[in-house]
Amino acid sequence: MKTTPFRQAEAEALASMTPDERARFNAAEAEEETRLQLAELVYTARTRAGLTQTELAERMGTKQSVISAVENGGQIPSVSTLRRIAHALDLNLTIDMAAAS
Repeated sequence: MKTTPFRQAEAEALASMTPDERARFNAAEAEEETRLQLAELVYTARTRAGLTQTELAERMGTKQSVISAVENGGQIPSVSTLRRIAHALDLNLTIDMAAAS
């Protein structure tokens, strides 16, 4: 049985996409990257504060499953939710835009 290295299969799949398919792929990839960055940000802030997901959720007046969904990348939190998380952790929410690399 012949196997194909992942990067080769990925390159072939990307090369075979139409411009519209590639644009949708790129948008989905960027959204996933944002989701994972926010997940890491919330997890790091919560653990630095020494709180469990349940404790943070209680401070926010929400359910532990909401915190879990954010931290595992299953949900992109709204700005309002990020504000509530920051407030519950006694932090300021700062949103910044930087030049693309």
